[in-house]
Amino acid sequence: MDASDSTTEEREPGPQAPRRRHPRRWAMDTRPLRRPAYRRLWGSTAVTAVGSQLTAVAVPKQVYDITGSSAWVGAASLAGLVPLIVFALWGGAVADSMDRRKLLLITNSGIAVTSLLFWLQAFAAVDSVAVLMVLLAVQQAFWGLNAPARSASIARLVPEHELPAAGALGSTVMQTGQIAGPLLAGALIPVIGLPELYLIDALALCVTVWAVHRLPPLPPLAGTAARRAGVKEIAAGFRYISGHTVLLLSFLADIVAMVLGMPRALFPQLAAQTFAGYGEGLALGLLFAAIPVGAVLGGLFSGTFSRARRHGWMVIGAVVVWGAAIAGFGLSGSLWIAVAFLAVAGVADMVSMVFRGAILLSAATDEMRGRMQGVFTVVVAGGPRLADLLHGTAGSAFGPRTAVTGGGLLVVAVMLALAAAVPALRRYRV
Repeated sequence: MDASDSTTEEREPGPQAPRRRHPRRWAMDTRPLRRPAYRRLWGSTAVTAVGSQLTAVAVPKQVYDITGSSAWVGAASLAGLVPLIVFALWGGAVADSMDRRKLLLITNSGIAVTSLLFWLQAFAAVDSVAVLMVLLAVQQAFWGLNAPARSASIARLVPEHELPAAGALGSTVMQTGQIAGPLLAGALIPVIGLPELYLIDALALCVTVWAVHRLPPLPPLAGTAARRAGVKEIAAGFRYISGHTVLLLSFLADIVAMVLGMPRALFPQLAAQTFAGYGEGLALGLLFAAIPVGAVLGGLFSGTFSRARRHGWMVIGAVVVWGAAIAGFGLSGSLWIAVAFLAVAGVADMVSMVFRGAILLSAATDEMRGRMQGVFTVVVAGGPRLADLLHGTAGSAFGPRTAVTGGGLLVVAVMLALAAAVPALRRYRV
């Protein structure tokens, strides 16, 4: 069945995936790493996953050192959001109109140069928040152009039945970077200083550029009509989503989970009030680390789910488990039970990411994959920020535990209602 057929969203079963001979089928499925091209792309991601987090720590630290104001730290973060959204949408259209390898070379080089400029301004002690905000905006613009091309390229490097495994590998290494990067930054700043964090990130990006250079060319497939990446092509991407219900539902599932159920804005208040008896610093660190740690554990044991063929049900189940775990977190009076619930939520988030990513790559045609990944990037970046606003407001009005519990229960209710009302996602399989 042609993936572009909008009359039905249930796919006919594709070629059977070869059976793995390894007896421990629960372990991470590493079959995609046997393919040299994917291995190079994944290896570059592993290097930059840590390096990018060094910059992610260094920028707010430098802004706070200059201003002494958390408000300026928040403003600097928002300075990168609009360029990320705009260029992710445009970058998706660009990725569908040119060689994706070439686009990755250009954008990774741009990010590397930006990291070098971050280092130069810190080394020269410019001490300008305006300069930092401009550099952050440029960096996020390059990242917005890069992310859709990187994700869309995976479907050209591995066969369809290995897409969930490839997604699990990529997500696991990114989540690991979110844990290891900040820890490494905290350890390195007293030893080598803040400017050198930017320099390490720039050097790591050079490794990425080299790895991407060794990828095969990834031009638009033969028979694809030549196009220019403009507003018309971006609009065509949104029309494509509206005509393919399973794609629309995959985006809605993430929006429901993240906007209604991501409580990170309330972690500081919960650490200071509900879990103050354990030590505010310890509680805050554990709350922020729990979801990424759970996601990494989910990735390490991804062999238990990466061969599932009913991708739609996997997304539905993962979002429901996420909502239930967040509600359990909100009801927890013990820090350790709360952290356990957040870790379960992290596992569910990993499963959701893996299968939503697989659906986007398998249900869309290659000429549309870049634009689908552009929208995906916007949803992933924007959803948690909207959640921060929603949960912060609700926490102030009703109390943090009530806001968290209510959000988790809403996730369960809305996801089940969507699944019941629109059968396309339930029926989707490969």
